[in-house]
Amino acid sequence: MEDVENMVKTTISQIEKVLSSKTVVGEPITVGDTTLIPLLSVGFGFGAAGGAGTGDSKQPNEGVKGGTGGAGGMRPIAIIIIDKDGVRIEPIKSSVAAAIEKLSEKVPGVVEKIADKWGERKKE
Repeated sequence: MEDVENMVKTTISQIEKVLSSKTVVGEPITVGDTTLIPLLSVGFGFGAAGGAGTGDSKQPNEGVKGGTGGAGGMRPIAIIIIDKDGVRIEPIKSSVAAAIEKLSEKVPGVVEKIADKWGERKKE
């Protein structure tokens, strides 16, 4: 069972590395005189199991088995817009594509900046 405990500790350790304020509040994107700050909803789940037993007459070996699994996801929920008119929050109630389209109407050049930022993150 020590193996399962180690797997759980390792899994939690990796999740802790991912969870930070940068996970929920994205890096600012500046387009001209406008700054955009994405706000994200992040969720994670994981499970672990293990067991030990003795085989029957067909399988005379004893064994210990364990495993972990997990999943995570994030979705944009709002964007903070800082421009000459002040600061406001625009909620994102639908798909990412619709959100980007809405932003591109409000801030010209935003699509290119977002694409550049996502490309940089994937390289990391």
